[in-house]
Amino acid sequence: MSSIGLLEHIGVHNYSSYFGFLQSRLRPGGLLLNYCITRPENRSEPAPRGFIDRYVFPDGELIGSGRIISEAQDAGLEVLHEENLRQHYALTLRDWCANLVKHWDGAVAEVGLPTAKVWGLYMAGSRLGFESNGIQLHQVLMTKHGVGVGERPWWTP
Repeated sequence: MSSIGLLEHIGVHNYSSYFGFLQSRLRPGGLLLNYCITRPENRSEPAPRGFIDRYVFPDGELIGSGRIISEAQDAGLEVLHEENLRQHYALTLRDWCANLVKHWDGAVAEVGLPTAKVWGLYMAGSRLGFESNGIQLHQVLMTKHGVGVGERPWWTP
């Protein structure tokens, strides 16, 4: 099971319910990959609102990976691996921005000038955020408790 780019939109106050629901749907030994944008710290007060909140993700809320991992563990999930892909995502955004510039006329024709400008600015600003460690991208691989070491299906031939 995977959750990609959803956690940012459900609200930190809903994490317990969210991870509890996912844990209840996994069979013992089942895997869950959570992939989401995070902040570099675990403070619970909201980050200042700005351009992204107004024009791109009005419902977004970011928190640090430590809070995410704690909530997952409290719901009965075992964290197998956690990785910060911040530097890789900065490179992805670099390439997306270059691709948008290269195909600007086609993008404007498809979505209109205002939308193309908003997303171009969003991607460029996000790239800077990832490069400067203002935001991060974490993936966390988890499993449901109840399977002994060596019994996980991906470890057996």
